[in-house]
Amino acid sequence: MNSDYINPFLESARIVIEQVAGVKPSAGQLGIKDIVAHDGYLWIHIGMTGQMDGDIMFGLHEDVALKMVSAMMGGYALTELGEIGHSAISELGNMISGNASTMLYDRGVRVDITPPKIIQASDSFNLKAKQALSIPLKMDGIGDLDIQVLIA
Repeated sequence: MNSDYINPFLESARIVIEQVAGVKPSAGQLGIKDIVAHDGYLWIHIGMTGQMDGDIMFGLHEDVALKMVSAMMGGYALTELGEIGHSAISELGNMISGNASTMLYDRGVRVDITPPKIIQASDSFNLKAKQALSIPLKMDGIGDLDIQVLIA
């Protein structure tokens, strides 16, 4: 797997999170991870087609998702994600992926993305790949967002 696949998503995530949550995230260690569903964890799944065929997954604990959505809503504290929270966290994944696909296009790589879908541990993972190129983003006061790129 090539780290060039994940760099536009990392760069885009840093920009979008700083804009919508007012937090400047820092990147953790790049690595390859097995794809595993964890209890209390959400995944924002976005499919990719074109010159990059695969999936992008943004993983975060439900507590982190609550803090992120609260930050996106100007500090309004949520006690549960619900429909509004799922919509906001989905839109975060959509914004990051949309920006990344524009960055890829500017580099000569054409990719289309699918609408975001929230996946929880109780849902089944139906992905082609079993491992992903992964990098965590650390967000002070919020928690970690795990970016995983699965290229078939």
